Amino acid sequence: MYRKDGIVEFARALMELGFTIYASGGTYKHLAEHGIETLPVANLVGGGAILDHRVVTLSREVHAGLLARNTPEDIGELVSLAIPRIDLVCVDLYPLEKEIAKPGSTRDSVIEMTDIGGPTMIRSGAKGARVVICDPQDRDEVIAWLRAGEPENGFVEDLGAKGEFTVAGYCMASARYLSGGKYEGFFGKRVAVCKYGENAWQAPAHLYSTGSDDPLAIDNFAVVDGAPPSYNNWVDIDRLLQTLTHIGRVYSLNQGVDTAIAVGAKHGNACGVAVGSDRVDIVARMMAGDPLAIFGGLVMTNFEVTEISGQVLVGKMLDGIIAPSFTPAAIDMLRRKGDRCRFIVNPALTASSNSLDQAPRFRYVRGGFLVQPNYTFVPEFYISPLEHKSVSGIVKYGSATAKQETDMMLAWAIGSTSNSNTITLVKNKQLIGNGVGQQDRVGAAELAIRKAHRAGHDVTDAVAYSDSFFPFPDGPQKLIEAGVRAIFTSSGSVRDRETIDLCAKHNVALYMIPDQIGRGFFGH
Repeated sequence: MYRKDGIVEFARALMELGFTIYASGGTYKHLAEHGIETLPVANLVGGGAILDHRVVTLSREVHAGLLARNTPEDIGELVSLAIPRIDLVCVDLYPLEKEIAKPGSTRDSVIEMTDIGGPTMIRSGAKGARVVICDPQDRDEVIAWLRAGEPENGFVEDLGAKGEFTVAGYCMASARYLSGGKYEGFFGKRVAVCKYGENAWQAPAHLYSTGSDDPLAIDNFAVVDGAPPSYNNWVDIDRLLQTLTHIGRVYSLNQGVDTAIAVGAKHGNACGVAVGSDRVDIVARMMAGDPLAIFGGLVMTNFEVTEISGQVLVGKMLDGIIAPSFTPAAIDMLRRKGDRCRFIVNPALTASSNSLDQAPRFRYVRGGFLVQPNYTFVPEFYISPLEHKSVSGIVKYGSATAKQETDMMLAWAIGSTSNSNTITLVKNKQLIGNGVGQQDRVGAAELAIRKAHRAGHDVTDAVAYSDSFFPFPDGPQKLIEAGVRAIFTSSGSVRDRETIDLCAKHNVALYMIPDQIGRGFFGH
């Protein structure tokens, strides 16, 4: 056992149940020091540890005891060889993945933390239909099951499957490290069953957890009222998290503030966003962003939803609301007939200012999958004292006001977490138009403007964000004609100078970041 926490109590409970306990090395010494009568594995295998403790449990005696079937032939052979049947194996694997991730780790240190005997015993135990414990959290449940003397009913099989699953992930970590990333894979445990997938004919559909320690991992979101989330709901929650955490991070990085945030999304893209200090006002302005698009959508906040802050959500036909918490009165007020509005909580949403997802992103493609780093770039707007540009490479043509820069940050966070190509319009810390998923940039600008006007917003003095450079000045021209007074985009077009000159002519502040540094494509 690498970690000894709780092992004394577990061993004592096993002894009370009549088990004979074998242990090796430090575990044997630790149990003996605490008065637990334990036999050294050396007694079983006919010798002590060899090769500097690399070989202890890798013996035919141990694995024969785990693999022997309950047949007269196998039992008789064990008796003739004086090998006891082993009914339970409890293993705590060396922390290989932690060692790999540790700064300064070396190949030698990783090899030292690569467990061989433990995974092998787990696999033998699983094949032999023994009780396999590879997770300390399962010990109490096993003791309770043994004491109750209940039928197996799949309990032992499930423990064995968990052991195989654990070993598979462990071996994958080793293969990934030794190959320098040539071999890759990911593993998950089913944590939710969806009625169907994106469409009713795509069934069954499931949500799996990779066992991340991320507090904002999807499996840490709990439904407190309403129907179970659908497949599309889970996808949208993941997308909402990207937008909400990017908003929190850009303000924390550039202004040193934590702000209250409300985001509404439909089909993964934000259609209503507002930030500020007045939570009632924030929710109202979020819902006013695009009232038509939010119909049947999801709302996420980083603050508790009360009957006061949630009043504007009444009767809005939302599919779900996700927040750190709800007051009971808010749930009663917002509940829909047939439990069609899900109320989902995760207290970690309050920490949105420093919660960007750092894990690699996987995407299935036919016959394989793509892997890329997550969306973690956040632009820094302040000017370096040694250069005429920001520390993240933003070059400023004209000076935006502090208010416009605040709106630019919000527009960036929304646009860079919306399906590209995207043009995003923000005014007074409120999303007023999000032209997403377009195949041409001028079309995205026209769509954002049209959505803003449809919702009754005045685009005059709004700011615009473009997730990549304008190949022609026609896009900026449309934005300027609509009343936009500040634009944040990337540089890299052979016609950048035309865009720069156009904005200067109309006294529009233009902030540009090199495309290779700050392009904001998302969800291609």
